[in-house]
Amino acid sequence: MEIQTSEQLTKKKCEPCEGGLDACPLPEAQQQLAKLKGWELTHEGKRIRKNWQVKNFVAAIEFFKQVCDVAESEAHHPDLHVENYRDVWIEIWTHAIGGLSENDFILAAKIDELDVETG
Repeated sequence: MEIQTSEQLTKKKCEPCEGGLDACPLPEAQQQLAKLKGWELTHEGKRIRKNWQVKNFVAAIEFFKQVCDVAESEAHHPDLHVENYRDVWIEIWTHAIGGLSENDFILAAKIDELDVETG
């Protein structure tokens, strides 16, 4: 996988993945993650995650609605979490390969472009 800026990633489209591909090696995942603000590796380098504290519960749901629109347009779906009514986090990985692919970084970069009302 070529290491790309966030801007380069946002210009790409997620490719369908039905498995059969190797997950992104940890060193490459770390290099790519360095190009995205606030995302971190989890689950032994097999997922990426970002946390936000939003203004209130309504802001959390509004943010997730925007994420849903992006995820549907990319046909790549993250795990969405809300706790304590305003702490939200998103985890992304390519389920079909049990690890990270370029799609995960594309989706993360596109999520970073969304408006979120922080508090």
